[in-house]
Amino acid sequence: MKEPNVNVAIIANNEILFELYGEFECSCNKVKCSGKYIAKYENGIISITTNSETYVIQKNTIFKADNINSDTFLLRNVLIGKDFHWQKKENQRFQGSLKFIIENELLTAVNVIPVEAYLTSVISSEMNATSSHELLKAHSIISRSWLLAQMDKSKDIIASNKQYKSEIKTDEELVKWYDKEDHTLYDVCADDHCQRYQGVTKFHAHNAQEAVANTRGMVLKYQDKICDARFSKSCGGISESFENVWEPVVHPYLQKIIDYKFAPEEYDLDLRKEKAAVKWIRKNPPAYCNTTDEKVLSQVLVDYDRTTKDFYRWKVEYSQIEIAELIKRKSQMDFGSILDLIPVERGFSGRLIKLKIIGTKKTLIIGKELEIRKVLSNSHLYSSAFVVEKENIVDGIPQKFVLTGAGWGHGVGLCQIGAAVMGEMGFSFDVILLHYFKNSEIKRIYD
Repeated sequence: MKEPNVNVAIIANNEILFELYGEFECSCNKVKCSGKYIAKYENGIISITTNSETYVIQKNTIFKADNINSDTFLLRNVLIGKDFHWQKKENQRFQGSLKFIIENELLTAVNVIPVEAYLTSVISSEMNATSSHELLKAHSIISRSWLLAQMDKSKDIIASNKQYKSEIKTDEELVKWYDKEDHTLYDVCADDHCQRYQGVTKFHAHNAQEAVANTRGMVLKYQDKICDARFSKSCGGISESFENVWEPVVHPYLQKIIDYKFAPEEYDLDLRKEKAAVKWIRKNPPAYCNTTDEKVLSQVLVDYDRTTKDFYRWKVEYSQIEIAELIKRKSQMDFGSILDLIPVERGFSGRLIKLKIIGTKKTLIIGKELEIRKVLSNSHLYSSAFVVEKENIVDGIPQKFVLTGAGWGHGVGLCQIGAAVMGEMGFSFDVILLHYFKNSEIKRIYD
């Protein structure tokens, strides 16, 4: 196959400020464009305004770069880290072409760019571009694999003409999962929902470019199909399986692994059992991702991640007033006072797949892991691998809830901090990949 282009949604708003550096041809009128512009969507019409004129364009209009290597465009006020504690806006510059579409009655700016150029930015955005070369090569391969697998999956969904389902709802429970299928008008978004992508904004050191170039066209495969490779910041010592986080499909290469050179002693490692999960989460077992080494952490944690220090084992405390208000606001349901949070089902890493919320007004089981994290935090809990303590119970109502947890993120696939430690220890990129993606193989699918 040839290297494909990828369509990446960057920003959505009623008005988008952008600047074209170099020569771009507008597909709507074939006019050469350069300079500062304002794009607006109002009353079903997209207008483009410059200093001298305003004209109407059609949806899916593309401003095509004349030279992808030298021509760039800038988008102002791009939101990054949406709904996370470090959410902020910044101006970002991109290679490739700029396309405008309409989604949910908002004007959306989409970057059309070759896969390899996209990956160079992803690797620089997801982690420090000065990370160890073996780590960057490993991450290049999984990011490429994930992207191409999602593009193939979208084609399969369209060809099957079936409606994709990501929610199970009854009177007793609400189980939801969030995945790439939320996007239908483009391939991926630019934020943590898919992969962090911030254009050439994050190109500081160029180890990332070298790592992408050295692994060009290389992907993980299982039985001749590109792997839906996943990654998160810290698995917490044991990784989770795909089906426990997203759709109920078993991928043999995305199953539980012990994130260490040997299984820690004195633990029952079947963390689906509540007693085993409680001991694991409350203790501090050895793991590649159990590190406080600043040199290693600086490779994986970019500036806005560095505020997080207690990712391997963490603790969050809520008063009754805080947790009742939080759950009501985030779930849009009034549970009244919260009486209990009861684990219903755990995955292989101890992450909760289902949690029962018992209130004075309502009781409901929720899942999967991201839904649990969303409901129990103003942004996202670090993970759903947690145990609950109730304190100061008055008339049957706990006045305080303490959540003690493990890991950062969904825990499926590659553990970024664990992989950084492995890279620092001298493991090669292929050893790192085959540690986290059992049963897979590395293949080059285009030159």
